[in-house]
Amino acid sequence: MLDRPRITHVIYDLDGLLLDTESINEAVNRAIVDRYGCVYDPAVRGQIAGRDAHTSSVILVESLGLPISPEAMLEQRRQLVAQWRPIAQPMPGAVELTQHLHRCGVPQAIATSSSRGPFAWKAAPHQAWFQIFECTVLSDDPGVRQAKPAPDLFLEAARRLGASPDRCLVFEDAPAGVAAARAAGMTVIAVPDPILERSALVGAAAILPSLADFDPVAWGLPDRSAAVLAC
Repeated sequence: MLDRPRITHVIYDLDGLLLDTESINEAVNRAIVDRYGCVYDPAVRGQIAGRDAHTSSVILVESLGLPISPEAMLEQRRQLVAQWRPIAQPMPGAVELTQHLHRCGVPQAIATSSSRGPFAWKAAPHQAWFQIFECTVLSDDPGVRQAKPAPDLFLEAARRLGASPDRCLVFEDAPAGVAAARAAGMTVIAVPDPILERSALVGAAAILPSLADFDPVAWGLPDRSAAVLAC
């Protein structure tokens, strides 16, 4: 086994990692782009993944040549989400892994670039599941000054968990999130969108197809097959 830090706490990104919000974001973005007769370039997904809403809107407007302001883009996104009332489904392996670690007493947190409003509609259908997390850190929380790729979100999550950053294992799907976790002094495993170039995930200790492929034992965490009483 490779020499790895002793992991005591686990932190997760939300969008595209725990919940499949990326397909919803893609549909919303395409709908807005279509309104203005512009061409949607799927490659833009890699540029906005893991970014906060305002930064994403700036990138979308500039990259796709939309004749609107980033603020107008944000407002149209809010209106479409409110109209469609989409439900973001869990990503493969997300529920199983997080519940396993919870049963075994491993403290877990969510650190997301979502602000309070968007997080509310994403989390609403999953209240029972999300209660297993010790804390959730949002981009507009008082302890967060800068969004990813700055380390603020992850450092605040570690502070609330009472954890040393070097004992935290982060799961991320986006380059900005990988960079943020590394800047926080944490070990990070990438579970990226299949369209994302692996070269963009510099600093990730491992790259996995899904959370279902994660082997906890390899990182000093309880075996998935362990009985609850043995954890």
